[in-house]
Amino acid sequence: MLNIVIFGAPGSGKGTQSDLIKRNFNLAHISTGDVLRQEIKNETELGKMAKEYIEKGQLLPDELICDMLDEVLDTFKDTKGIIFDGFPRTIPQAETLEKILKKRGMDVSVLLDLQVEDEELTKRLLERGKRSGRSDDNDDTIQSRLKVYHSQTAPLAEYYKGKGKHVAIKGAGSIEEIFDRIKEAIKNIS
Repeated sequence: MLNIVIFGAPGSGKGTQSDLIKRNFNLAHISTGDVLRQEIKNETELGKMAKEYIEKGQLLPDELICDMLDEVLDTFKDTKGIIFDGFPRTIPQAETLEKILKKRGMDVSVLLDLQVEDEELTKRLLERGKRSGRSDDNDDTIQSRLKVYHSQTAPLAEYYKGKGKHVAIKGAGSIEEIFDRIKEAIKNIS
């Protein structure tokens, strides 16, 4: 089973590349961002809590995200693997993911680290905000999200390097160029 953590700062292209990986390798896809946006739209209790954190550019508490992920994983049957998009974001979440997968007889195969400069990330997110109307794609929130990413999420790269499961992917260039790099990385692990 091929279980991929797609990793990178906000705006690095995780969602775009996840869609391509999903189609090309026939994998299931879990985007914590999509799940949370749906919860917010439906005005569930989780959605109301999530909205408060997201609007401040903060990460949701690990327990909340992990419980949600555990439930979502139960909906996948007969899959060749899963792409985890936007999860884990902290080392405790990575440790919990390992436990959640282990009880299902699975493990993380690789962390694909989409590496993009902050200036480019800001440009991409501001552009996305204009197109999508996402309230969290404004300059103040973007800078806060990048600060949180560098302080709380970026250490995951070292965590997965220590497990021999980290692959750096140059996240600049066309969507196709980036995806070619990803396909090569997946080919080398599967």
